[in-house]
Amino acid sequence: MEKKSLTYIKYPIVLISIILCLSGIRWLLSSEPWMLDQVANEERLQMTFVDLFSIEGNSTLGGYLTQVYRFLGLYVLGIGFLLLAFTPNKFLEIYIVRQRFLIVLGILLVSNLVLAYVWIPSSHFIYVMWGTIVLYCLSLYNHIKK
Repeated sequence: MEKKSLTYIKYPIVLISIILCLSGIRWLLSSEPWMLDQVANEERLQMTFVDLFSIEGNSTLGGYLTQVYRFLGLYVLGIGFLLLAFTPNKFLEIYIVRQRFLIVLGILLVSNLVLAYVWIPSSHFIYVMWGTIVLYCLSLYNHIKK
């Protein structure tokens, strides 16, 4: 029973990690990563990217945005791999490690969701964030029940 309950804590976290890794890879590999969330970004800017790039002096903006999104992708990918590194049973069996891990992950996921609603409320990434929070709640529930 002990191993089974640990599985219900572990696998939602593994899925969250995979989602983060895939998101990071998308931002790293996309030729125009800011376009992955075009509608929300244009809504936030209150103009289209075509208009933004046509403004005199913005000719290098595409390169700058690519750089910013590459760093975002690298950090999201890194966080995903870091989470995966702490999902082996040996780590999750230790109550205090599992507890702190879940606290930090919960703060990270909820704060990202709040910031998304404040800054980019029409982003499709909000649905992904809600999905990860549901997975997180499964892990948290099984942690508390354990």
